[in-house]
Amino acid sequence: MNPTRRSFLASSAAAALTGCNLFSPSGKGNWIDAHVHVWTPDVQKYPLARGFAVSDMQPPSFTPEQLFAHCKPEGVNRIVLIQMSYYQTDNSYMLDMMRAHPGVFSGVAIVDEHAAGLADTMRSLVKQGVRGFRITPGKVKNLSDWLGSPGMATLWKTAAELKVNVCPLINPDTLPLMDKMCEWYPDTGVVVDHFARLGMAGPAKPEEVQNLLRLARHAKTHVKASAFYALGAKKAPYTDMGPLVRQVRDAFGPQRVMWASDCPFQVEHGHNYHNAIAIIRDRLDFLTEQDKAWMLRGTAEKVFFSAAAV
Repeated sequence: MNPTRRSFLASSAAAALTGCNLFSPSGKGNWIDAHVHVWTPDVQKYPLARGFAVSDMQPPSFTPEQLFAHCKPEGVNRIVLIQMSYYQTDNSYMLDMMRAHPGVFSGVAIVDEHAAGLADTMRSLVKQGVRGFRITPGKVKNLSDWLGSPGMATLWKTAAELKVNVCPLINPDTLPLMDKMCEWYPDTGVVVDHFARLGMAGPAKPEEVQNLLRLARHAKTHVKASAFYALGAKKAPYTDMGPLVRQVRDAFGPQRVMWASDCPFQVEHGHNYHNAIAIIRDRLDFLTEQDKAWMLRGTAEKVFFSAAAV
C-alpha cells in the first residue's frame, strides 16, 4: 500500500475514533498499556512454578497498586496483563487481579499446548476475560518442531474459533516460521511482542526488519511497539527506535500497532514509565494525532478488550 493511501485510510478510520474521545490533546487520553506483568510476594497463596525461587522475582513485588503509581499519572487507565513466567500455566494471580479490578485489565494466559483438554482449558480462560495466549520457544532447539506440534495446531485453531489471539514472544530468527504459521492459520489473530525483539542483541539486521514487516501481509497480525528500555541504544529518550517505529507503522498501519511498556522491567535500572509512553505520545513528529490514537488505545482496545466467541 502506498503511503498516501495508507495515510488516507488511517485518517478516515481514526476520525470516527477521535469522535469517541480516543485522543486528547492534553495527553491524558485514557490510554491502554498492552503489556504488563504483575506478581505478588505472597508465594503461599500463589506458589511459584517448579524451577523458580523467590530470589528470581525481581523486583520482589509488582502488584496492580504498584503499577498504577506509574501508569495513571501518564493517563493510562487500562492494561493488558501478560501471565508472568514465574507462575507458568497457573494463571490464578492474573485472573484474580482481573476480577479485583473489573474493566481495568484484559489478560494473556500461558497454557501447556501438550496437555490433554487444551481447547477446553483455553475456552475456560476466555470466559474469565483472557483474550490472548502467549507462546515462546524457551529452550527448544528445533523451532519447526515447536511450532509444528499437534498441540500448537490445536492452540492456533482454537484461538481462531474463540476470536482471541496468539501472542508470540520470539527472537528475529523465528520470524520466517511465524510467517508460515500466519499463512497456515489466516483466521487466527496474532500479536508479536516487542518488535520480535529486534535490536535486543545488537543492531537489527535489514533482513530481520524485512521479515517482521513481511508479516503485515497477514490481515490479523499485529505488532507491539514496546520494551524500549531493552532495544536499540537501550537509553532514553529511545528516539533511535524511531525509524523502526515508522517502518512498522507504514507497513501495518497504526490500526495494527499497539504501544506497551513491558512493566515492571521498564521502570527498573534507571528507566521510567514516562519515557516509555513519551516516545510514541510526544517525541516522534511523523506520528499523526490519529496514529497516536490507534497506537496508544484503539488497537489494543480492538484486540484485547473486545468480545470473544464463547
